[in-house]
Amino acid sequence: MGSPIVLRRISLASLVANIGIVVTGGAVRLTASGLGCPTWPRCTDDSYVNTPEMGINGTIEFGNRLLTFVVGFLALAALISALLQSPRRRSLIRLAALVFLGIPAQAVIGGITVLTDLNPWVVGLHFLASIGVIAAAYALWRRVDEPDGRKVATVPAPLRTLTALTTAVGFAVVVIGTWVTGSGPHAGDHGAARNGLDPESISQAHVDLVFLMLGLSIALWFAFRAVGATAPARATLVLLAVAVGQGVIGFVQYFTGLPEVLVGLHMLGSCVFWTATLAVQWSTRQREAGTEAGAAQPARPQPLAAVATR
Repeated sequence: MGSPIVLRRISLASLVANIGIVVTGGAVRLTASGLGCPTWPRCTDDSYVNTPEMGINGTIEFGNRLLTFVVGFLALAALISALLQSPRRRSLIRLAALVFLGIPAQAVIGGITVLTDLNPWVVGLHFLASIGVIAAAYALWRRVDEPDGRKVATVPAPLRTLTALTTAVGFAVVVIGTWVTGSGPHAGDHGAARNGLDPESISQAHVDLVFLMLGLSIALWFAFRAVGATAPARATLVLLAVAVGQGVIGFVQYFTGLPEVLVGLHMLGSCVFWTATLAVQWSTRQREAGTEAGAAQPARPQPLAAVATR
């Protein structure tokens, strides 16, 4: 349990599970089961579990609630494993604790969505909370194999700025995507309200941001190749492939009336897109061997000549 290999595997399982529960949560919405359990934290006023009278919608909603315990168990296992590492690494403990605390926070926001009859803005916040936990889980998985020394840039400062801008635009794409969802027909329940935004206008804004993201990613790929930054260029190429795939799914679902299967795939793609964006950001720096005390020192960018020889 205290082995870095075990922690790495648990962290990866936690990351996958947090992406998976987003997809199952999407299935709840796409099957109009959002109020299958009409209250929270109980499923009904008298029961914590669904009843036969609630039908398939109650089963789907309650099943998704049960998956929260699976995700929480993996997060707790990662935290215990981080505490058992020898030597103990505070960076891993902090990240594992952040993932673990994010699970009940997600559950509470999920409960609020039910108590507000699937308010589309709260539903969107629930998805964004999951995006935050995914980011923490990804960071934990990556940090297991890193030393705790000083953080050092592997690309020139202008490219780090461009990478940060690309990450910010990627996050904006995800946020606006929740607004598009909140304006569309898949409300999670036949009587749930919509956010009042014009679906066509907000979808166009979403598409515009996607094109900006693609342009920035292409520019990053050429720039990384120009300075010989192989790992960042490879990560950016993966991001481009994911973004194009997401764009294709988005266009097809829009022009085919938003079929449930494609909407579900698009939700999965959003999580993969976000992790691919994080991978590009992560690839622009590394840590030197050393103690965690050294990690607090400011990072010094390497000369361009040194970067180009990598």
